[in-house]
Amino acid sequence: MTPEPLAPSRGLNVLHLFCHPGADVDAGAVRKAVDDARSNGLQVVSVAIMGAKADVGFMILGEDLWTLRQLQSRIQAAGFLVAESYVSVTEVSEYAAGMPEKMLQDRLFPTLPPDGKRAFCFYPMSKRRDETNNWYALPYDDRERLMRQHGALGREFKGRILQVVTGSTGLDDWEWGVTLFGVHVDDLKECVYTMRYDEASTLYAEFGEFYTGLVGTLDEVLDATLA
Repeated sequence: MTPEPLAPSRGLNVLHLFCHPGADVDAGAVRKAVDDARSNGLQVVSVAIMGAKADVGFMILGEDLWTLRQLQSRIQAAGFLVAESYVSVTEVSEYAAGMPEKMLQDRLFPTLPPDGKRAFCFYPMSKRRDETNNWYALPYDDRERLMRQHGALGREFKGRILQVVTGSTGLDDWEWGVTLFGVHVDDLKECVYTMRYDEASTLYAEFGEFYTGLVGTLDEVLDATLA
């Protein structure tokens, strides 16, 4: 029985999976699962993750949440062990009033991965809510001003970085997931370092763990992981 599709009212569901290979990974089954998912309209970005937190990352985007869940199950059944995950949806910020329609659509329906940007990192973040700095206690006009300044700083990296910010309030432990695709690895570093000096980040941002890697074809990623 096929369940009734479950989609956001607008935009796409997004699932990040960060995995380690189990004792016996069936690479053919992984390829078949990803091929089937893409045939069913999902976008699947495969990443070779650096360091010990994970070995392989999958960023999966699609309208029907059931299809994302099914791909997760098939990846696990093929022998990958999920070490960490993140659930979110594409969104348009409340501070995006007046933005051109094409930019709004690109945020809701991104096409990934971007050409020429194979350096990858993902991290979750939230806005701070403590006694000294509480983002949600600020008037809307102040928050809008800070976010416009933040966005202007990010646009300085146009061409070097593509940033995909997805919303996760009520869906996961943090409020947003941030995925960066860069031309060079140090583009990722410079972007995050520079934007941390922005007031919206310096006073009000809290960050989770970072996952860094290389975007590749599924075969490239499997070869690097299962060699």
